[in-house]
Amino acid sequence: METVLVQINNNKAYRLLEDLEDLNIITVIKKNIPPAQKISEKYAGKLPSDIADELQNYVSQSRKEWNNQTI
Repeated sequence: METVLVQINNNKAYRLLEDLEDLNIITVIKKNIPPAQKISEKYAGKLPSDIADELQNYVSQSRKEWNNQTI
């Protein structure tokens, strides 16, 4: 037996695969896709805390300057 990966581009194709499975010609193996990881969780702890604090201070200062800007 050989396992292949197939991309389904149309619902009709999926129905055909189900029919082939009903005839015991193929076995459909459903691939569970893990839920997307939050960016905050993905990058948590990647920056040293001193650099993260500097970055946070810079962002806060930039926001203050932006909000106080007069045009």
